[in-house]
Amino acid sequence: MASDKIAWKISNGLTDYQQAVDFMEKRVADIHAGNEGELVWLVEHPPLYTAGTSSKISDLLSPNLFPVYDAGRGGQYTYHGPGQRVAYVMLDLNKRGRDVRLFVANLEKWVINTLAQFNVKGETREGRVGVWVERDGMREDKIAAIGVRVRKWVTFHGICINVEPDLSHYGGIVPCGISDHGVTSLVDLGLPVNMNDLDAALKNTWTDIFETRD
Repeated sequence: MASDKIAWKISNGLTDYQQAVDFMEKRVADIHAGNEGELVWLVEHPPLYTAGTSSKISDLLSPNLFPVYDAGRGGQYTYHGPGQRVAYVMLDLNKRGRDVRLFVANLEKWVINTLAQFNVKGETREGRVGVWVERDGMREDKIAAIGVRVRKWVTFHGICINVEPDLSHYGGIVPCGISDHGVTSLVDLGLPVNMNDLDAALKNTWTDIFETRD
């Protein structure tokens, strides 16, 4: 019998992407069957690119730089790598209202509230998925990406927030199909934040957005 309490799992080191997808696939099936409870899973991946369902091959600028995976989630090309926190969110929308747009909006709010813990003002933009920060009032850089998939009203994939990744690795793609804006990270913004700091902030802000089920 699955517990109603949302579980949190943090994997140390680098998690193989395909293994992560396989894990999520099984967990989603188990959640739908009532055999497992909901889960937020925090990981880091080795350098790689993922292609969402809206990806254009022309946005893959360096196809041989890193492995490329067909993620099956919404969105376009995204980079994952060390120094970036990926949060995979597996929730049962059958119990939370079958509203995917609301779920995505709540993920955005979760990211924004988390960034606010470090006095970073994250914002969303019409027509641009993800969370953005203004740089000196002259440009906007992306600091977090969002891409989800829903099967039988159970969610998987989720969000990623840049803590201190190698930002040059984004040069192999047009991130999320947007070429006229850059990418940034918490450390790039001059903040001495590490992964443990971000994880604590993610947990602290979770219940502000998502209902508690304790």
